[in-house]
Amino acid sequence: MEQQNKRYTVGIYLFDDVEVLDFAGPFEVFAVTDEISGYKFFEVCTISVDGKQVKARNGLKVQPDYSFENHPSLDIVIIPGGMGTRVAIKDNKTLDWISKVHPNTQITMSVCTGSLLLGKLGLLDNLPATTHHTVFDLFKKVSPTTKVVTDQRFVDNGHIMTAGGISAGIDLSLHVVEKLYGK
Repeated sequence: MEQQNKRYTVGIYLFDDVEVLDFAGPFEVFAVTDEISGYKFFEVCTISVDGKQVKARNGLKVQPDYSFENHPSLDIVIIPGGMGTRVAIKDNKTLDWISKVHPNTQITMSVCTGSLLLGKLGLLDNLPATTHHTVFDLFKKVSPTTKVVTDQRFVDNGHIMTAGGISAGIDLSLHVVEKLYGK
């Protein structure tokens, strides 16, 4: 999959009560990789439903770069987790947006309970996937045909990738960098 001459646009979905390190860890991996490459590899942006400030877990306020309506074309989309996924999984705007952007990405990845949204949409049907260990049972209910992997930090299905939790999201992001550009 290595493509040395391509610069990828990475969009990270933000929502109220998103887990900070679920989005900030991958953000740093892609942004720092871009920085040390002389700004040749990744353009990283954040996206929320309406482009307005979100209040992440434990009160951190974050101003997204774009809304669902005005973001650039995305090569990679990251769906982080956190308690806010329990609301996002019932939000038709969010589910419709993921359904709309996913077919056009090279990689759609989730961190932690972000996998619940992908599972709800059927994007993980009949695939192996992982999520945070505290929601394995909920994941099985949301996505009954998904083979829930309980002993790996992340699962790479090519177009769809899932990570188990905070530091696993960083590991998966490093894996994506290596997959696209080599060690």
